[in-house]
Amino acid sequence: MKQRALWSALLVAALAVAGCGSAARTDSPSEDSQQKQQKLVVWDWKSGEPAATAYIEKAKADFAKRHPGVTVEFVAQPFDQYYTLLGTAIQSNKGPDVMLFNGGGQIRDRVDGLLPLDQYVAEDKSRLAGWDAFSKDGKVYAAPVTLQGHPIYYNKTLYEKAGLDPANPPKTWNEFVSGCAAIKKATGATCFALGNKEGIGIQFFLSGLGSGVLTPQEYDDWIAGKRDWTSPHVRRIFELWKDAGDKGLNNDGANSTAMFTDIFRVFETGKAAHIIGLMSDIGHWKDFGEFLPPDKIGVMRAPVVTDGATPSLPYDGGIGYAVAKWTKAPELAADLARSLTSTDALTAFYAKAGAIASDTTIDVSQAGPAAATIASEIKTGKPALHVALSSKTLDLMGRLSQQLLSGSTTVDKAVEQLAASDRAG
Repeated sequence: MKQRALWSALLVAALAVAGCGSAARTDSPSEDSQQKQQKLVVWDWKSGEPAATAYIEKAKADFAKRHPGVTVEFVAQPFDQYYTLLGTAIQSNKGPDVMLFNGGGQIRDRVDGLLPLDQYVAEDKSRLAGWDAFSKDGKVYAAPVTLQGHPIYYNKTLYEKAGLDPANPPKTWNEFVSGCAAIKKATGATCFALGNKEGIGIQFFLSGLGSGVLTPQEYDDWIAGKRDWTSPHVRRIFELWKDAGDKGLNNDGANSTAMFTDIFRVFETGKAAHIIGLMSDIGHWKDFGEFLPPDKIGVMRAPVVTDGATPSLPYDGGIGYAVAKWTKAPELAADLARSLTSTDALTAFYAKAGAIASDTTIDVSQAGPAAATIASEIKTGKPALHVALSSKTLDLMGRLSQQLLSGSTTVDKAVEQLAASDRAG
């Protein structure tokens, strides 16, 4: 929470002043390290994307200014195979020097193969937000590039056609469902655009709607690892997931529709009124702005299901670059991770890709109403619920979520299995 408070203070200043240059570097790798290794290899899944080109070039230029004799090679791996390939590299203790990770379980489950970065990134702590998602047992293992979260986006045009006030989205679950019925009747659009072919849709649902279901204490306990799976409010989240499918709130074929990127087209083409999307990278405000007028893209808080719940924006560190424990040049590799989180590089990533960057000095006030709403919510946001779970529990939750939608398991059985997996983890 200390980091969140700091981010809040910095955000106010950032909205008034445009982003400044990268933080000054006082530490540089030794000559011995540079002589031992003149090439660094980076694995990620972003560098091959056109929207990330300017970001990568800015980062490489920042690094080259201090290390002109060192070559940097980016190897873009397919995301659907990425963690399998990375797992093989970690097991063999051989692979890239620097690697990209999602925050949360994906990196925490693999810290044995990573180098703690605390001594290298100390100067960046106050400038960047999102460190918690890349930390374990008090140590930082990656430098955050983006902030990632799960806003509930809505189509204001569909609201207008249904006679609803797009400036006043529903505050409670009953109002939300009632509004969805009116939209369905007037336009034929479903309530939610949901893609769960990979079992990822449940993660978005849990984090996007959870703050409207759990009490503030339950929410904080969940993030702290004190999860009460016997709570009726926890059960209610999974009950809502099943009910949404049973009552036709989702688009047809949710279990056979890919989250990346098929489901986003459902929202963009007006076939669904809402989508629990992302803040950065893909399926976010900038992507949607290519198909919908920016002033017609709304962002709403989770509707309240439980009395006393306090809806908030769920977000964490999104993606970040880590350093392999086996690298022969740890200082060089760590400095490359710092270049990949420099202000110039992250400003380019924000401008071209629409990322909500981890750098709190970047001004996002000109990005449009949706981005401005998201930025204004960050100061009171809380970590995303699904990020607190291990990757094994998330995998199980994905399979169970598909079974809940298909009717082949019950809510009670699903919650019982998730509780057992979480305890084992």
